Amino acid sequence: MTRKKKDVLLKIRDLWIEGYSEETWVPIIKGVDLTLHRGEVMGLIGESGAGKSTLGAAAMGYARDGTRIARGSIEFDGMELTTATEAERRMLRGSRIAYVAQSAAASFNPAHKIIDQHTEAPLQYRLKKRMEAQEDAIELYRRLRLPNPEEIGFRYPHQVSGGQLQRAMTAMAMSCRPDLIIFDEPTTALDVTTQIEVLAAIRDIVEQFDTAALYITHDLAVVAQMADTIKVLLKGEEVEEAPTREMLDNPQEDYTRSLWAVRSFRRPQKSRPEGAVPLISVRNVDAAYPGGEQILHDVSFDIHEGMTVAVVGESGSGKSTTARVITGLLPPSRGEVLFRGEPLPPSYKGRTRDQLRQCQMIYQMADTALNPKLRISELIGRPAQFYGGLKGAALKNRVDALLDMIELEPSQYYNRYPTELSGGQKQRIGIARALAAEPAFIICDEVTSALDQLVAEGILRLLDRLQKELNLAYMFITHDLATVRAIADEVVVMQHGKVVEQGPKDAMFTPPHHPYTDLLLSSVPEMDPDWLTTLLEERGVDNVGDAASARMDPNDPRLTGARA
Repeated sequence: MTRKKKDVLLKIRDLWIEGYSEETWVPIIKGVDLTLHRGEVMGLIGESGAGKSTLGAAAMGYARDGTRIARGSIEFDGMELTTATEAERRMLRGSRIAYVAQSAAASFNPAHKIIDQHTEAPLQYRLKKRMEAQEDAIELYRRLRLPNPEEIGFRYPHQVSGGQLQRAMTAMAMSCRPDLIIFDEPTTALDVTTQIEVLAAIRDIVEQFDTAALYITHDLAVVAQMADTIKVLLKGEEVEEAPTREMLDNPQEDYTRSLWAVRSFRRPQKSRPEGAVPLISVRNVDAAYPGGEQILHDVSFDIHEGMTVAVVGESGSGKSTTARVITGLLPPSRGEVLFRGEPLPPSYKGRTRDQLRQCQMIYQMADTALNPKLRISELIGRPAQFYGGLKGAALKNRVDALLDMIELEPSQYYNRYPTELSGGQKQRIGIARALAAEPAFIICDEVTSALDQLVAEGILRLLDRLQKELNLAYMFITHDLATVRAIADEVVVMQHGKVVEQGPKDAMFTPPHHPYTDLLLSSVPEMDPDWLTTLLEERGVDNVGDAASARMDPNDPRLTGARA
């Protein structure tokens, strides 16, 4: 994308930000400069710990807990934020500068309806009256292609999907029509088809309202669709900056080129052992939540020992619901789950401790999955105590062995808290906690989606090594088809609670595809700044904000057909 540059809106000069660690202040942003014009989008990229989010927060004149702005200048529309009073900075935040967080689920207040949280800022700044603010919220929901825009805002955050909640947060950021929005990984948790809608809607809103943006991401293909300029950061320092097309075509620095070359890991596909009984069999499962409509419809597939089955599909396709049925958290209304050929009790309450031990989960958001009040030794040790009865020295030895297994030094991490770890390290702790029960089968629920590409590749390599060493079976719930290509042996494609296609990975990525599989494959962003525009044009979308019409009609009869 290329936009004509306008007046400077944000100017950062020689910025140093320090973090408090081990009774001393350590620099985490080191002399960074940044210039952003009105209506311009700058992409901030780099691996975990590069300082992207810290720099984004600083653009609001804000330093996160445990950090401080040590020196430098942050000038927003002529106002120096480093010397402004806290009251002056607060008047900007939410009104002229807005922030869209990575995890909407962790950012919304679960006790209040979505629309009440949306209207809080325009009411506080006296920009609109309540009814006017609600009507504007509904219009923004409509622009962002949220279902039932007149009604969805009156739900609580837990009553909508993650993708819908992320779009609601983007709408909330636009409630006061800010001059600048900081997007902090806003599409990380979204499936590829929903991501297209959100990216197109964000781009449309930025263009319509002439809003400037800092777009923080670890997904290079995504930033290529959104940014006019890309700035690369490494350990708090600027590596290089250039217009997007120039940066993609000709990166100058070795580190930038290394980012362009990530996701090299791809292990060969394994075949099912002939005549072997599946470790897990899902047989003709229907399921519904209490008082709700049916979610799963006649779902069947097998997972064999030592193999990885990837379950893919859009948000709401039934992937996580299937996992809940397998674990016994949601008893099916029809069908059954077998473990090594024997039926499992439908509810976890009826399962033996050994049956519970055999199936463990690794969760998508390690931030919310790990209790921040417990030390790492307690988080990993509790399942070893519960399932293995270990105590004292035996328990400590087991925890040390698990930390070694996930490539973290026991002496350094045993007594730490989750807040002291990076995102990749937290996910490794989640893996160790699952391994502590000595399971045969692990459900990996979007375990790399919140991680930058370098860290994600490390997690995939770790899981692959553990599978070989321990002969584990994995069910990999993911919307990232690059992850599927890297680690899966078989693929199950779900839509609207049904399995529409399944088979070996190599066959699934070879045409012809079921139309819905083809939709998913064609929705994976490419490292081409024109990719999103071209895709929307090919799908007959005139207005980039009207991206929902770019998706296939779920009632299209082709979507009920079988693989050719």
